[in-house]
Amino acid sequence: MISDERQGKVYLVGAGPGRAGLITVRGTEVLKSADCVIYDKLVNPDLLNYTRPDAEIIHVPKRTGAGSFTQEEINRLLVEKASSGQIVVRLKGGDPCIFGRGAEEAAVLAEAGIDFEIVPGITAGIAAGAYAGIMLTDRNYSSQVVFVTGQEAEGKQKSNIDWPLLAKFGGTIVFYMAMGNLDFITGELIKNGVGKETPTAVIADVSLPNQRVVETSLAQISEKCKAEKIGPPAIVVVGAAAESDAGLNWFMNKPLFGKAIVVTRNEKGNADFAAKIIAEGGNPLKFTTIKIKPLTQSNRFLKTLAKIVEYDWIIFTSANGVTIFFDCLQSLGKDGRVFGSAKIAAIGSETAGRLSEFGIRADFVPSVFTSKELGKQLIGFANLQSKKVLLLRSQLAPLEVNRQGRQPPPRDRLLTGLASNELAGLLIQAKAEVDDVAVYTVVAEKSECKWLAEKITEGTIDWLTFASPSSARGFFEQIGSELVNSSNIKVASIGPVTSEQLKNHGVRVDVQAAEHTIDGLLAAIKGMYE
Repeated sequence: MISDERQGKVYLVGAGPGRAGLITVRGTEVLKSADCVIYDKLVNPDLLNYTRPDAEIIHVPKRTGAGSFTQEEINRLLVEKASSGQIVVRLKGGDPCIFGRGAEEAAVLAEAGIDFEIVPGITAGIAAGAYAGIMLTDRNYSSQVVFVTGQEAEGKQKSNIDWPLLAKFGGTIVFYMAMGNLDFITGELIKNGVGKETPTAVIADVSLPNQRVVETSLAQISEKCKAEKIGPPAIVVVGAAAESDAGLNWFMNKPLFGKAIVVTRNEKGNADFAAKIIAEGGNPLKFTTIKIKPLTQSNRFLKTLAKIVEYDWIIFTSANGVTIFFDCLQSLGKDGRVFGSAKIAAIGSETAGRLSEFGIRADFVPSVFTSKELGKQLIGFANLQSKKVLLLRSQLAPLEVNRQGRQPPPRDRLLTGLASNELAGLLIQAKAEVDDVAVYTVVAEKSECKWLAEKITEGTIDWLTFASPSSARGFFEQIGSELVNSSNIKVASIGPVTSEQLKNHGVRVDVQAAEHTIDGLLAAIKGMYE
């Protein structure tokens, strides 16, 4: 509950040009503290992941028709929410003070006596140049840059744009919100003396995987944009800077730029994988297929935890298992000291990396990240005879789908692709005393799949990725393998066990990761283009 004595405050925050990672550190800080977030149409919705679960989220798109908001309505919302004692974030695309009507909102807040802070953001004009390899200033051809609105206030009687001055400017001219008036803008510049052949560029959807760049002369730019169906949001750059060097377009030259890649893990796993794809210029599409369900409240697990210091080796076979184990420790007021003198093994670099986040260095990681290799290599690394070994991993799979068409279990049963007995069997053969304890299980998660089926049919998906047998099973319980096989979509698998599950569903595997991690899976896809 918010106290009546609490003073409200509004943060006018620049969300950046589109890519979520381009928000400032200060911007993320205030998002985490907000009671209410009021955000614009052009704000990347991924930024809402920074908010508290109990925060009120209000979308205020400015457009015609149902669901639209006027600036006056937004102003009233800001005053109303802050007056009730709430911390409010007004999240605006780009920078709030560069053609973002931040001045109007700040004035309303000041008049109402409401405390406010302006958090600058990366404005689209600067980002457009950076993400298209267009240097807005360069000592060889442009020592000055000017930002100009391409759309002035509605009903304004006289334009503040000095067209004769712009024509004589002699630097780089950057227009915002210009697509609806591009014919008029180019006409005014030419009429006032700017050469028809002046280099001009339009950058649409700045910093996003669907970014597009059109470059031609000032006289031809409008028609070329119409021909290529370039619409807002877009930035127009006029001047010598617009004649860019294609080799400087680092973003659109990335091997995965614009590639639509479906990720099929659990919700958190999809978010982590999507972030890596975005960093490579790709366009991740999240389709949740599974849910990780902790089993750390079971009697078996709790009894094992009580005697965990008795073990010589403790083995983690997934990063999920590590996270769930330490979440349980934290809830019990414990930490990594529960391991005592036990040595720790991890199935691969990703699992070892997750252990390191909790201050634990893995004593052993195999060179090949599979259960079989973990068992074989650990036996060669250490004498396990009469040693007590604890496996902390996912629940054993109750049933496997085979190529002869054996019926899969009902949807409320555990998914296939969970742990097998292979690792435990190898350790037992080495005369180890093995306790196999489940810390989590994997259950099916149903998603809205109509949109994905439509995209597959349209041919707009480049890759389907599978990071576990469970995700493969969960996916093909929702999307038919016939639809995938009849398309041009490529399928990427994290490793041999997952590939076998895909083959069991009659699905071809185009590429398999050499290193059986998410980074390895992404590297395998990139390798197809490099």
